[in-house]
Amino acid sequence: VTLVESGGGLVQPGGSLRLSCTGSGFPFSGYFMSWFRQAPGKERELVAGIAGRGTWTNYADSVKGRFTISRDNVKNTMYLQMNSLKPEDTAVYYCKKGAPSEYWGQGTQVTVSS
Repeated sequence: VTLVESGGGLVQPGGSLRLSCTGSGFPFSGYFMSWFRQAPGKERELVAGIAGRGTWTNYADSVKGRFTISRDNVKNTMYLQMNSLKPEDTAVYYCKKGAPSEYWGQGTQVTVSS
């Protein structure tokens, strides 16, 4: 199993980024997938999750209305569209394959700063 995140970077407050997570080595459409983030000195926290067929999603209260999670099971890829970014969104963002046999990607840095 491999999960590879991309799309992070430096963005000004109010800006947007789209993260991608491409999975391989498992039947991608059969698994719940999620995005987590970890800021310096803080615990890793759930950002958003999406069911295998994309029919159900959930979000942390802190990102509702600003972030959108989606997936393309043909491309084995999950996305996180992040709009109206705030400095407090700065973190390393990780994708996670759901149970059974949970796996994590290596993470991608998102920095929101002027």
